[in-house]
Amino acid sequence: MKHVLLLAAAAAALVGCQKAADKSEANASNTAAMAPAPTPAAMVTANGSTPGTYEVILKDGTKGHSTLNADGTYTDTDPKGKETKGTWNVTDGKTCFDPDGAEGPSCYSESAVGADGSFTATSDKGESVTVKKVG
Repeated sequence: MKHVLLLAAAAAALVGCQKAADKSEANASNTAAMAPAPTPAAMVTANGSTPGTYEVILKDGTKGHSTLNADGTYTDTDPKGKETKGTWNVTDGKTCFDPDGAEGPSCYSESAVGADGSFTATSDKGESVTVKKVG
């Protein structure tokens, strides 16, 4: 009879330990679930420029604007006021713009930002524009 009581007491103690361990695991899971999600890295262009509005000066001297948003969308306004919208990202060290529709992306190599805040962006087709952040 003593053995049965001893076994019962041991079993009860083990069950109590298991319940405490389960509570500890549950608390650890709840703590992990309550931890804030990691903040995604801020989007920057290939040369490290941040989202914002940029003046784009074409080879003939005409000016347009490009607004890059932190969510990866953009709006280009050409010198005549026509808007193009789409998404942007950095791929293979180049800043790429993918306009809405079937046109496909265009990618640009960018020089370092100069003392005046401007830089040169050269398309895969070899066309260069001067770009400067204005907002």
